[in-house]
Amino acid sequence: MALTENDVTRLARLARLELAGDAHARVLKDLNGIFGLIERLQAVDTQGVEPLTHPISAIEDVALRLRDDAVTEPATPASREALLANAPAVQDGLFLVPKVIE
Repeated sequence: MALTENDVTRLARLARLELAGDAHARVLKDLNGIFGLIERLQAVDTQGVEPLTHPISAIEDVALRLRDDAVTEPATPASREALLANAPAVQDGLFLVPKVIE
């Protein structure tokens, strides 16, 4: 799947990126290169290959170090206000985000 100039323009607008000068052509080339690599990876037959939990687990046993899922900071109204202070839009103590699905 090759992208076009219009696709890059639309992606830049959606990502709120300003592409000036030759950046537009460079991004188009880079994205098409990435999609080319993805197509090559999808062409590989992986039937019967077990998924790995870690890249090294194919050659040695790996024990993942997991931490306890525990709250480490107290939830107070002051900490909530501090977290929401930098948000561009807040309503009823929640972040407001623009609609992204048309």
